[in-house]
Amino acid sequence: MSRYRGPKLRITRRLGNLPGLTQKKSKKVDRPGQHGKNNGDSTKKITEYGLRLEEKQKLKFNYGLTENQLYSYIKEARRRQGVTGLILLQLLEMRLDTLCFTLGFASTIANARQLVNHGHITVNGKVVDIPSFQCRLNDIIGVKQKQSSRNLIQKNLETIKLYELPSHLNFDKTKLEAKITNYCNREDLLLDLNELLVIEYYSRR
Repeated sequence: MSRYRGPKLRITRRLGNLPGLTQKKSKKVDRPGQHGKNNGDSTKKITEYGLRLEEKQKLKFNYGLTENQLYSYIKEARRRQGVTGLILLQLLEMRLDTLCFTLGFASTIANARQLVNHGHITVNGKVVDIPSFQCRLNDIIGVKQKQSSRNLIQKNLETIKLYELPSHLNFDKTKLEAKITNYCNREDLLLDLNELLVIEYYSRR
């Protein structure tokens, strides 16, 4: 299945706030679809499978992943020692496009992916144009030493509404460089998500 490129506000109306997908807010409050107004009815019961599916969809749309990519991260998280849900989120937060979004280089993860694809971003001084590149501790995320690249990032930093920088990143605005000092904490994530339900969704696969 290819990456989603349809209406974004339609997704946020169904799943809630997804900061990595879009910063815009819909004027409509009802869920999308023919029976959207009825979906808010308290008498309508959501099944356990439906809850798990919605949490999985939140993760998928927020980080801009395909189904196969998300399942690969699930398998990798299972292989590692520790809490599977937290490891899954840490793997996603260590993607290069996610880090660029977190640092404020782009307004959404999709825009950050475009920055990486176009060769504006460096890791340890070398240009990396793979958005899914898995960064490691002590890596230095920077901007290509080209005036057009630096002007673009500088403009984005000035116009984009920045969230509080998470504790695992040290960012030097003058150099446009950030160092990864640790793995992210659960509290630093902007996405409202129950990752345990995502793990449960894939538990039978």
